[in-house]
Amino acid sequence: MGAKAAIASSVADQGVAAFTNIIVLVVAARLSTAAGFAVFSMVYMVFTVLLGIGVSYVGQALVLERGEGRVRAACRSAATFTAVASTVIGLCMAGALSFVPGGTAGGLAVLGLVLPIVLTQDGMRYCFSALRLPHYALAADTVRLAVAVPALAVQPHGAGAVRLVAVWGISAVPALLVGAALLWPKVRHAPVDLRAYVRRGHLGQRFVIEFGVGNATSQLAVVGLGLFAAPLAVGALRGATTLFGPMNVLFNSATAFGPPLLNRVRGTDDKVRATAVLGIALAWVAVAWTVVLMLLPDHVGRQLLGATWASSSALLPASGSQYAGIALGTSALLTLRVLRPRATLPIQVVFSLASVVFMLVGYAADGVLGAAWGLFLGSALKATALWLRIAAVRRGTGAGAGQQAPGAAEEGVTAGSSAGPR
Repeated sequence: MGAKAAIASSVADQGVAAFTNIIVLVVAARLSTAAGFAVFSMVYMVFTVLLGIGVSYVGQALVLERGEGRVRAACRSAATFTAVASTVIGLCMAGALSFVPGGTAGGLAVLGLVLPIVLTQDGMRYCFSALRLPHYALAADTVRLAVAVPALAVQPHGAGAVRLVAVWGISAVPALLVGAALLWPKVRHAPVDLRAYVRRGHLGQRFVIEFGVGNATSQLAVVGLGLFAAPLAVGALRGATTLFGPMNVLFNSATAFGPPLLNRVRGTDDKVRATAVLGIALAWVAVAWTVVLMLLPDHVGRQLLGATWASSSALLPASGSQYAGIALGTSALLTLRVLRPRATLPIQVVFSLASVVFMLVGYAADGVLGAAWGLFLGSALKATALWLRIAAVRRGTGAGAGQQAPGAAEEGVTAGSSAGPR
């Protein structure tokens, strides 16, 4: 598949996947009360954290693999490891939470039961990315969308989080089967090595630490905010995030499918210029989308988010600013992942923890609106730090070395390497 067709399929696939997530949240918001959607949001956010861990540990390391034979073996191993690990984690969740009272615990228990289905289906998308077959991922995710939307749409008004989570999870079975049928012919003769994922120095261990102090920290802080302070704040923040779903499409496309494409660009300077242009373009798209959302009539907003619209719409300026900062940070992170994968962890640690502090201080000062502006400040500072690190990498790269970017191959860091994305 050519580069242009691969990019088009990659963006389309991310669009379908993100649209499915948006529809799930929109339908849940319309079927639920504000309090019910807050419970569903907390369960869904826990899933988002688990998905991010899986993507970081398996997916982001997988797309850095090179060589046809290594890629095929890594893809089969990655799919198998994801299925096994998610089954163990899911059963532990379900067993531990089945007898805990409360709607949130019940929703999390059901999430544990469907976890192997949804995580394995999503993980195959990174296998198709590494194999440079994004149109296969698009096919599977289209099936996911076609099944999930009708399944949720027929649920009765007032359906609880437990029922909605169960329907959402089971609706991924057809997409899982389609993905497995497409992947199997490409990897059936490749060896399986699950020990690579528990071996010291596996690159995913570093990426999952970055995610843990990055996205997961802030998301779990929001969950904690709902559990110990204001449950409705979670629904408001999650509703605002839902409205920016199209931006998540573009961010996820860059993170998932950017490294294989960027590795085709020769020279450090050319790579940096390409991602700088990408970051600026994404930031402007975030600003434009924010303006569109702010101009929506209230009745249209209520059609999208139901009772949650009133609280989420007040966060649009802050959330839009945050997404502009995320755009610049995502492009910078992509650059460092290709040029110097080991350079991102210290920045992720410092500024992701700072984002949580800013969010909590903002909430103490001005409620959920202050929390949203705190998240913006953290995103802006992280993006600044990442681009400053890129400038330092460029200065430290000689003219000759600039034609051979010091990426994963030079540093000996691949998914299966014993040498030690968000």
